[in-house]
Amino acid sequence: MSAERVPDVEASDALSASPAVVRAFPEPLPIRHVAVVVPARDEEALLARCLDALVAALEPPGVSVELLLVLDRCRDGSAAVASRYPRVRVLALDADARGDVGRARAEGVAAALRRSPAPPSATWLACTDADSVVPATWLRTHARLADDGADLVIGTVRPDPADLTSEQLAAWAATRVAGRPNGHVHGANLGVRASVYLAAGGFGPASEHEDVELVARARRLGGVREVPSDEVDVLTSGRRVGRTPGGYAGYLRERFGA
Repeated sequence: MSAERVPDVEASDALSASPAVVRAFPEPLPIRHVAVVVPARDEEALLARCLDALVAALEPPGVSVELLLVLDRCRDGSAAVASRYPRVRVLALDADARGDVGRARAEGVAAALRRSPAPPSATWLACTDADSVVPATWLRTHARLADDGADLVIGTVRPDPADLTSEQLAAWAATRVAGRPNGHVHGANLGVRASVYLAAGGFGPASEHEDVELVARARRLGGVREVPSDEVDVLTSGRRVGRTPGGYAGYLRERFGA
Protein backbone atom coordinates (compact mmCIF):
# COMPACT_ATOMS: atom_id res chain seq x y z
CA MET A 1 0.00 0.00 0.00
CA SER A 2 2.95 2.28 -0.38
CA ALA A 3 5.63 3.14 -2.86
CA GLU A 4 9.39 3.48 -2.87
CA ARG A 5 11.67 4.35 -5.77
CA VAL A 6 14.52 2.06 -6.76
CA PRO A 7 16.70 2.36 -9.87
CA ASP A 8 15.20 1.17 -13.14
CA VAL A 9 16.58 -2.25 -14.11
CA GLU A 10 15.60 -4.89 -16.58
CA ALA A 11 14.28 -8.07 -14.96
CA SER A 12 16.96 -10.15 -16.67
CA ASP A 13 19.68 -7.82 -15.35
CA ALA A 14 18.41 -7.88 -11.77
CA LEU A 15 19.39 -11.48 -11.17
CA SER A 16 22.83 -11.23 -12.71
CA ALA A 17 23.55 -7.95 -10.92
CA SER A 18 23.36 -9.53 -7.45
CA PRO A 19 26.82 -9.66 -5.81
CA ALA A 20 28.36 -13.00 -4.91
CA VAL A 21 27.69 -13.02 -1.18
CA VAL A 22 26.77 -15.68 1.33
CA ARG A 23 23.01 -15.95 1.64
CA ALA A 24 21.53 -15.85 5.15
CA PHE A 25 18.76 -18.23 4.14
CA PRO A 26 18.46 -21.51 2.21
CA GLU A 27 19.09 -21.67 -1.51
CA PRO A 28 15.82 -21.51 -3.48
CA LEU A 29 13.96 -24.61 -4.56
CA PRO A 30 11.44 -24.88 -7.41
CA ILE A 31 8.15 -23.39 -6.25
CA ARG A 32 5.71 -26.05 -5.04
CA HIS A 33 3.17 -23.87 -3.22
CA VAL A 34 1.88 -20.31 -3.62
CA ALA A 35 0.08 -18.50 -0.80
CA VAL A 36 -1.89 -15.41 -1.81
CA VAL A 37 -2.52 -13.02 1.09
CA VAL A 38 -4.95 -10.12 0.74
CA PRO A 39 -5.73 -7.66 3.55
CA ALA A 40 -9.11 -5.93 3.41
CA ARG A 41 -10.62 -3.16 5.48
CA ASP A 42 -14.19 -2.22 4.58
CA GLU A 43 -13.81 -3.07 0.89
CA GLU A 44 -17.34 -4.36 0.26
CA ALA A 45 -17.71 -2.24 -2.89
CA LEU A 46 -14.51 -3.43 -4.58
CA LEU A 47 -13.89 -6.85 -3.07
CA ALA A 48 -15.90 -8.96 -5.53
CA ARG A 49 -13.91 -7.82 -8.56
CA CYS A 50 -10.68 -8.47 -6.64
CA LEU A 51 -11.69 -12.02 -5.71
CA ASP A 52 -13.09 -12.77 -9.17
CA ALA A 53 -9.71 -11.91 -10.68
CA LEU A 54 -7.75 -13.86 -8.08
CA VAL A 55 -9.84 -17.00 -8.48
CA ALA A 56 -9.30 -16.77 -12.25
CA ALA A 57 -5.53 -16.59 -11.63
CA LEU A 58 -5.32 -19.54 -9.23
CA GLU A 59 -4.09 -22.17 -11.68
CA PRO A 60 -0.32 -21.87 -12.16
CA PRO A 61 0.78 -25.30 -13.45
CA GLY A 62 2.42 -27.76 -11.10
CA VAL A 63 1.91 -25.92 -7.79
CA SER A 64 -0.71 -25.85 -5.05
CA VAL A 65 -2.32 -22.50 -4.25
CA GLU A 66 -4.13 -21.06 -1.24
CA LEU A 67 -5.97 -17.75 -1.27
CA LEU A 68 -6.31 -16.14 2.15
CA LEU A 69 -8.34 -12.97 2.74
CA VAL A 70 -7.63 -11.12 6.00
CA LEU A 71 -10.56 -9.01 7.18
CA ASP A 72 -8.90 -6.20 9.11
CA ARG A 73 -11.46 -4.68 11.48
CA CYS A 74 -14.14 -4.74 8.76
CA ARG A 75 -17.49 -3.27 9.74
CA ASP A 76 -19.17 -3.42 6.35
CA GLY A 77 -20.32 -6.35 4.22
CA SER A 78 -16.86 -7.59 3.21
CA ALA A 79 -17.36 -10.90 5.03
CA ALA A 80 -20.62 -11.52 3.21
CA VAL A 81 -18.94 -10.88 -0.13
CA ALA A 82 -16.10 -13.27 0.73
CA SER A 83 -18.55 -16.00 1.76
CA ARG A 84 -19.61 -16.35 -1.90
CA TYR A 85 -16.14 -17.67 -2.84
CA PRO A 86 -15.46 -21.26 -1.77
CA ARG A 87 -11.81 -21.02 -2.89
CA VAL A 88 -11.18 -18.15 -0.48
CA ARG A 89 -10.11 -18.85 3.10
CA VAL A 90 -11.09 -15.99 5.43
CA LEU A 91 -9.23 -14.84 8.53
CA ALA A 92 -11.09 -12.18 10.54
CA LEU A 93 -9.09 -10.00 12.92
CA ASP A 94 -10.63 -8.46 16.03
CA ALA A 95 -13.27 -5.97 14.92
CA ASP A 96 -12.67 -3.91 18.06
CA ALA A 97 -8.94 -3.49 17.49
CA ARG A 98 -7.28 -0.63 15.65
CA GLY A 99 -6.88 -1.43 11.96
CA ASP A 100 -3.28 -2.22 11.07
CA VAL A 101 -2.37 -3.35 7.54
CA GLY A 102 1.06 -4.57 8.65
CA ARG A 103 -0.46 -6.79 11.29
CA ALA A 104 -3.13 -7.99 8.84
CA ARG A 105 -0.54 -9.04 6.27
CA ALA A 106 1.64 -10.67 8.95
CA GLU A 107 -1.26 -12.64 10.44
CA GLY A 108 -2.31 -13.77 6.99
CA VAL A 109 1.17 -14.93 6.02
CA ALA A 110 1.63 -16.75 9.33
CA ALA A 111 -1.68 -18.58 8.86
CA ALA A 112 -0.78 -19.45 5.28
CA LEU A 113 2.67 -20.76 6.16
CA ARG A 114 1.26 -23.01 8.86
CA ARG A 115 -0.69 -24.80 6.13
CA SER A 116 1.92 -24.77 3.39
CA PRO A 117 2.75 -28.28 2.15
CA ALA A 118 6.18 -27.09 0.98
CA PRO A 119 9.25 -25.79 2.83
CA PRO A 120 9.74 -22.01 2.93
CA SER A 121 12.36 -22.08 0.17
CA ALA A 122 9.78 -23.69 -2.13
CA THR A 123 6.84 -21.50 -1.02
CA TRP A 124 6.00 -18.21 -2.76
CA LEU A 125 4.06 -15.45 -0.99
CA ALA A 126 2.04 -13.34 -3.42
CA CYS A 127 0.60 -10.12 -2.02
CA THR A 128 -2.10 -7.87 -3.41
CA ASP A 129 -4.83 -5.59 -2.04
CA ALA A 130 -8.59 -5.87 -1.85
CA ASP A 131 -9.09 -2.80 -4.05
CA SER A 132 -6.97 -4.31 -6.83
CA VAL A 133 -7.48 -6.56 -9.85
CA VAL A 134 -4.74 -8.95 -10.92
CA PRO A 135 -4.41 -10.27 -14.48
CA ALA A 136 -5.12 -13.94 -15.21
CA THR A 137 -1.41 -14.67 -15.63
CA TRP A 138 -0.40 -13.03 -12.35
CA LEU A 139 0.43 -16.11 -10.30
CA ARG A 140 1.83 -18.03 -13.26
CA THR A 141 4.27 -15.22 -13.95
CA HIS A 142 5.26 -14.79 -10.30
CA ALA A 143 5.94 -18.54 -10.05
CA ARG A 144 7.98 -18.50 -13.27
CA LEU A 145 10.10 -15.57 -12.11
CA ALA A 146 10.68 -17.38 -8.81
CA ASP A 147 11.70 -20.56 -10.60
CA ASP A 148 14.08 -18.49 -12.71
CA GLY A 149 15.82 -17.46 -9.49
CA ALA A 150 13.92 -14.51 -8.05
CA ASP A 151 13.54 -14.21 -4.28
CA LEU A 152 11.63 -10.94 -4.50
CA VAL A 153 9.38 -9.62 -7.28
CA ILE A 154 8.56 -5.90 -7.25
CA GLY A 155 5.54 -5.58 -9.54
CA THR A 156 4.03 -2.47 -11.08
CA VAL A 157 0.50 -1.17 -10.58
CA ARG A 158 -1.72 1.21 -12.50
CA PRO A 159 -4.66 3.29 -11.24
CA ASP A 160 -8.19 2.52 -12.36
CA PRO A 161 -8.91 5.00 -15.20
CA ALA A 162 -12.48 5.32 -13.94
CA ASP A 163 -11.12 7.09 -10.84
CA LEU A 164 -9.05 9.72 -12.70
CA THR A 165 -9.82 12.63 -14.97
CA SER A 166 -8.44 12.44 -18.51
CA GLU A 167 -5.79 15.00 -17.55
CA GLN A 168 -4.76 13.03 -14.47
CA LEU A 169 -4.63 9.80 -16.45
CA ALA A 170 -2.43 11.40 -19.11
CA ALA A 171 -0.10 12.80 -16.44
CA TRP A 172 0.18 9.38 -14.80
CA ALA A 173 0.80 7.65 -18.16
CA ALA A 174 3.69 10.02 -18.80
CA THR A 175 5.48 8.53 -15.78
CA ARG A 176 5.54 5.02 -17.28
CA VAL A 177 7.77 3.48 -19.94
CA ALA A 178 6.71 0.05 -21.21
CA GLY A 179 9.31 -2.59 -20.50
CA ARG A 180 11.04 -0.44 -17.88
CA PRO A 181 9.45 -1.28 -14.52
CA ASN A 182 9.64 1.70 -12.21
CA GLY A 183 10.76 -0.27 -9.16
CA HIS A 184 8.21 1.24 -6.77
CA VAL A 185 7.26 -1.14 -3.96
CA HIS A 186 3.52 -1.84 -3.87
CA GLY A 187 1.76 -4.26 -1.57
CA ALA A 188 -0.76 -4.68 -4.39
CA ASN A 189 1.85 -6.47 -6.52
CA LEU A 190 4.60 -7.95 -4.39
CA GLY A 191 6.01 -11.45 -4.30
CA VAL A 192 8.60 -12.90 -1.94
CA ARG A 193 10.02 -16.35 -1.29
CA ALA A 194 8.89 -17.47 2.17
CA SER A 195 12.45 -18.28 3.29
CA VAL A 196 13.49 -14.70 2.53
CA TYR A 197 10.34 -13.32 4.17
CA LEU A 198 11.13 -15.20 7.38
CA ALA A 199 14.82 -14.27 7.36
CA ALA A 200 13.84 -10.59 6.95
CA GLY A 201 11.50 -10.75 9.95
CA GLY A 202 8.23 -10.61 8.01
CA PHE A 203 5.73 -7.79 7.94
CA GLY A 204 5.75 -5.65 11.07
CA PRO A 205 2.85 -3.79 12.68
CA ALA A 206 2.32 -0.61 10.68
CA SER A 207 -0.50 1.60 9.50
CA GLU A 208 1.33 1.97 6.15
CA HIS A 209 4.67 1.29 4.38
CA GLU A 210 4.82 -2.26 5.77
CA ASP A 211 5.66 -3.43 2.25
CA VAL A 212 8.52 -0.94 1.80
CA GLU A 213 9.95 -1.85 5.21
CA LEU A 214 9.87 -5.57 4.43
CA VAL A 215 11.69 -5.04 1.14
CA ALA A 216 14.30 -2.82 2.83
CA ARG A 217 15.02 -5.50 5.43
CA ALA A 218 15.21 -8.20 2.77
CA ARG A 219 17.77 -6.16 0.82
CA ARG A 220 19.90 -5.82 3.93
CA LEU A 221 20.16 -9.62 4.21
CA GLY A 222 22.52 -9.74 1.26
CA GLY A 223 22.24 -12.17 -1.62
CA VAL A 224 18.53 -11.55 -2.24
CA ARG A 225 17.71 -11.87 -5.94
CA GLU A 226 15.31 -9.03 -6.69
CA VAL A 227 13.34 -8.61 -9.93
CA PRO A 228 11.34 -5.47 -10.75
CA SER A 229 8.67 -6.46 -13.28
CA ASP A 230 5.86 -4.93 -15.29
CA GLU A 231 4.91 -8.24 -16.93
CA VAL A 232 1.81 -8.55 -14.78
CA ASP A 233 0.68 -4.99 -14.11
CA VAL A 234 -2.04 -4.89 -11.43
CA LEU A 235 -5.02 -2.55 -11.65
CA THR A 236 -5.66 -0.79 -8.36
CA SER A 237 -8.09 1.79 -7.09
CA GLY A 238 -7.34 5.36 -8.12
CA ARG A 239 -9.13 6.84 -5.13
CA ARG A 240 -7.35 9.66 -3.35
CA VAL A 241 -8.56 8.73 0.13
CA GLY A 242 -7.49 5.21 0.96
CA ARG A 243 -7.50 2.85 3.93
CA THR A 244 -4.09 4.02 5.16
CA PRO A 245 -2.85 7.58 5.90
CA GLY A 246 -0.77 7.70 2.71
CA GLY A 247 -0.13 4.68 0.54
CA TYR A 248 -0.99 4.67 -3.16
CA ALA A 249 -3.96 6.96 -2.58
CA GLY A 250 -1.63 9.48 -0.95
CA TYR A 251 0.82 9.18 -3.85
CA LEU A 252 -1.91 9.88 -6.40
CA ARG A 253 -3.25 12.77 -4.35
CA GLU A 254 0.15 14.41 -3.94
CA ARG A 255 1.37 13.77 -7.49
CA PHE A 256 -1.77 14.36 -9.54
CA GLY A 257 -4.12 16.29 -7.25
CA ALA A 258 -7.53 15.58 -5.79
